[in-house]
This record gives sequence, C-alpha cells and structure tokens, in this order.
Amino acid sequence: MLAKLQKRAVDQSSFDRGDVSFILISSALVLFMVPGLMFLYSGLSRRKNALSVIWVCFFGSLVTTITWYIWGYSLAFSPTATNGFIGNLEFGGHHNALGDPSPGSPLIPTLLYSLFQMEFCCVTVAILMGAIAERGRVMPAMLFVFVWVTLVYAPVACWVWNINGWAFKWGVADYAGGGPVEIGSGVGGLAYSWVIGRRHERELVNFRPHNVTLVTLGTFMLWFGWIGFNAGSAFGANLRAVYAALNTCLCASVGGITWCLLDYRIQKKYTMIGLCSGTIAGLVAATPSSGFIPLWASVALGFVASAICNYGTKIKHLIRIDDALDLFAEHALAGIVGLLFNGLFAKNEIIALDDVNTAINGGWLDRNFKQLYIQFAYVIACCAYVFAITALIAKVFCLIPFLNLRASDHAELIGIDDDQIGEFVQDFVEVRRAYDEWAPAAATSSQPEKPEKFNGTHTPVAAGDRHGFPDTNVNVHTPSNINPNHHDGLTLPMSEK
Repeated sequence: MLAKLQKRAVDQSSFDRGDVSFILISSALVLFMVPGLMFLYSGLSRRKNALSVIWVCFFGSLVTTITWYIWGYSLAFSPTATNGFIGNLEFGGHHNALGDPSPGSPLIPTLLYSLFQMEFCCVTVAILMGAIAERGRVMPAMLFVFVWVTLVYAPVACWVWNINGWAFKWGVADYAGGGPVEIGSGVGGLAYSWVIGRRHERELVNFRPHNVTLVTLGTFMLWFGWIGFNAGSAFGANLRAVYAALNTCLCASVGGITWCLLDYRIQKKYTMIGLCSGTIAGLVAATPSSGFIPLWASVALGFVASAICNYGTKIKHLIRIDDALDLFAEHALAGIVGLLFNGLFAKNEIIALDDVNTAINGGWLDRNFKQLYIQFAYVIACCAYVFAITALIAKVFCLIPFLNLRASDHAELIGIDDDQIGEFVQDFVEVRRAYDEWAPAAATSSQPEKPEKFNGTHTPVAAGDRHGFPDTNVNVHTPSNINPNHHDGLTLPMSEK
C-alpha cells in the first residue's frame, strides 16, 4: 500500500516552496482587487444604480472561475496547441494540470499558475462589467461573460503568454497584461457600451459620483492588490518581483499627482476623484511595464500615462459612446502607453532579475530598435480583435429578446438596483433634529399621511418607505409647528431619492 501511495504522489522536489507561497499570497491579493473595483464603481455611480455594479463584479467573478476551470485555462495555456492563436482542450476541466512545471516559471507548478492566471481573468471581467453602469441588464451580462472569456480573453492571453502564441514567439514585451487585461477590459468595455447605447439625456445631466469615500477606498484596495498583481507576475520571490512592486508604486504616485494638478487648472479644486483617477491610470500603465523598465522610466510613465488618460476622457464625447466609467480612457489608453514604453525603455538586466528570463532582449535602451514596432503592431492587433469580437458577441445577445443587454427605459429611470436587484447600497430614513418633532413629509393628497403607531406613541415614517404601514388603525398626528416642506440638511431632496 505504501508503495502505491508513493507512486501516486506528485514529485514536488523541483518547486521552490518560497516561490509557491509567494504566488499563493499574490493570487489572494489579485482577488482582493475585485472588491476594490466593486467599491470604486459603486461610488462612481448614482445611488440608485450603485448595488448593481457591485453585483455584476461579484457574480462575474464566479462565472469566470467556472469558465476558467472548464476550458479557459486550457484555451489560453495548453502547450500542445501550435496554431499561435488559441489553445486546445488538453487541460479541459484541469485534467493533467497538476504538478508539471508551469509556463511562467519551472519553480512553481501548473496548478498554481492556473490559479494565479484565473484571478487575472476575474479582475479583467470585473473591470469590463463597468460598461453596464446605469443601463445594463445584469443576468444577460453574466452569460455574456461566459462567452467573452472563451472567445476574447483566452485567445489574447494565448497570443502573448502561451509558449506557442504568435506574440510570444514574435518577442512582444507584455509583463502583466497590457493586452489581455487592460486593452481587453478597456476596449471591450468601449465596444459593450457602444452596442447597448447611451443613457437617456436626463441621466447625463448634472451627473456626479454618489459616494467619493467609496471611490477612495476602492482605489486603495486596488493599489494593495495591484502589488500582488505585478510583483506576482515575476512568478517567484525574487528581485524582479521587488522591482515590479516599486515601479508600480512610483507610477501610481506620479499618476495621481499629475491628474490632480491637471484638473486643478480647470476647476481650481484639488478633487479626490481626480486624485483617484490618476492613481489608477498609473497602476494600469505599470501593468505591462513594471517588470521591464527602470525606476526612472516609471516616473516618466506615470506622468505621460496620466496626462494622456486625463485628456482621453474627452474621446467618448467626440465619438458619442457613453463609456460611463471611462474604461477606455483609464484602462485601454494607459495599458497602450505602458506597452509602448516597453519598446523604448525595457532593459534586459531588469528582466533577468528573476533568474529565469535571462535571454530576453530589451527595447531601445538595449539598442533593440525593432521592439517599438513590435509593440505597436501588438497593440493594434489587440484593439482590433477585442473591439470587433466583443461588439459582435454583444450585438448577437441584443438580437435575442430574453438576452438583450440593455435595460428598459423604466428600469433606467427608477434605477437598476430597484428593477433587477431588489436591494440597495443604503437605506435612508428621514429624521428631524428634534426627536419629539418627527413628522411625515407633506401629504400628496387631500388625505393626511398616517405615521405608524407603536405602543400608543407616534414614530417617524421614512420618506419613500416602500413597505407600507403594519398597522393602518392609527391616529393622525402632525405637529402644527413643523413645516413639512422644511429641508434641514439631514434629509435628502426628493429628486435624490
């Protein structure tokens, strides 16, 4: 029996336990980016739509995990497919994906590599789901995710990270996902927004994020997870991972400062939304470049990427596509800038810090001048493929009535939360400053509104209360010294409810 057990055991002697532990922790950090995106998107949306974007990010991650297990990993990373475009089903259901050395590093097993890459896919889908903001149906979007991961994310990941991918063989420098993650989500989000159409004009007037605190919290959660995202892409606890983490922080910091100052020139205010937007632009730009370029180049990258993304937010107005959460400007443009910076500033001595990729050429700093046009061609291929296939999938969904991705006009008016989720991020109760002077809002008919009666005392009625009165046999009581139309700063105007 002992001999049989020993025969079944996987030989793990070739794996570095420190590297395995580091990538396990990095995988958890990358997963933590999903709730960061939930809070970010929720804070950027109107209150009546704030829970729906949390729901799609969460549910989308669950769908992505199942898709990745079934065939996503195999379509992206199976080494026996030689077409250079998409993998086969060798690892379908993760069959045979266990203890062999991984494509990223021989020091970690294939199964761990799959886990890490799965979290990348989850984050990409969560970013993409920002495209449904304020007018998209949630459940059809989840079916869309299943198809999109299969036909868009997996092929693009195969191009650049599979050992037989055409971009990998061509020498494209994409460290942690400028193509699959950033262009995939940013350009894919633009295509999705184009197909489902613009919000009604009434929803575009006087639009402001409903909770800036959530935006700030989400941004820092993303930064925290992004360190695992970029450092873990060195696939080991090595100096290249440390270098990538520091590059990430430098790029994010410069990006945040740049965007904030650019906004100040117009608004004369140091906006928190601008600070968060620039920080995210820097983090995105560092994704494809943090394991390739010197520290000083990351400082320049943070400045250039943030400035381009800041001005890039105006593109959606020129092309009349309602990219509500600026996925294209924040993710696609910053990812493109990061990829092009690799063509100029990538250094072999930095790439070789992982003691694995010691023979990869850098960019112009290493006198490898062809790298820039290689990067540019890769960007064009990713943008064209992602936009075309995403738009095609979305269009097909919209032609099927029960899979239509666009919510109804009524749903957009009352809010996606009320129409499709049935819950809300917050519940509000109208409270007067004087506890003994609680009173309902002004009656909307000739009959006065009736507050609840509980133990013989009158209790307040929440403005917009949808649950009715548990006891309709109540006395009417409206203090004569209370103006029911008075807005005392503790209640919200009806236009905001």
